[in-house]
Amino acid sequence: MNTVLITGCSSGFGLDIAKFFLDKGWSVVATMRTPRDGLLPVCDRLRVLPLDVTDAGSIRDAIEKAGPIDVLVNNAGIGWLNALEGTSMATAREIFETNTIGTMAMIQAVLPQFRARRAGVIVNVSSTVTLRPLHLLSVYTASKAAVNAFTESLALELEPFNIRARIVLPGRSPETQFGANAQGRVKDAGGYPEPYAQIVQDVFARWAEAPAGLVTSSAAVANAVWRAATDPACPMRLPAGADAEALMAGHQ
Repeated sequence: MNTVLITGCSSGFGLDIAKFFLDKGWSVVATMRTPRDGLLPVCDRLRVLPLDVTDAGSIRDAIEKAGPIDVLVNNAGIGWLNALEGTSMATAREIFETNTIGTMAMIQAVLPQFRARRAGVIVNVSSTVTLRPLHLLSVYTASKAAVNAFTESLALELEPFNIRARIVLPGRSPETQFGANAQGRVKDAGGYPEPYAQIVQDVFARWAEAPAGLVTSSAAVANAVWRAATDPACPMRLPAGADAEALMAGHQ
């Protein structure tokens, strides 16, 4: 039986990815900072473990408790929507520590077992914001663009060991709490700088006017992660969601 370890399973994409792999008959190690009962169905193929991807000790403990795995899905991440002038360097470091360094640290922790078995798959969940410049997303986009470049180079390093690395790029997903959490984080940090008020207003207006069907569902992301994990012919960058697919098609 194949085993997948997924980070950031408390809600949104991570939660649905975990459910998807369970439905496919896999053994699932679902990790989150603070495990909660009732999020996932009771199943003898499921383990829920605490994990903070910014804490080396937490990573070490989770990997030890998980045991051998076949696929690592790096989904844990935090959002941010603000101008650079409204972003403290402490916040920028927090975003990179979670989205970028956390991804690297998780991969580094599982590589010895993958390399020893000469088998394993790494799926990094990035974002389509990396495909075009967007207002108020400079810092967040930088953290995810770094993941893209890192993954593509990493794949070359790991190819001789029969280890695959792939990127899944979701679009905007209003059904999840990711965007709301990012906005809440901005509010807690003092909000948007006044000189950027018009830009902020325009950004939210464009979102409100976006076609209702041209968004990304958690189900689409789960399907894309499944393909990246199980299809050796999957492309390096795989869009997830109607808006992501449209954007990727225009980007090529």
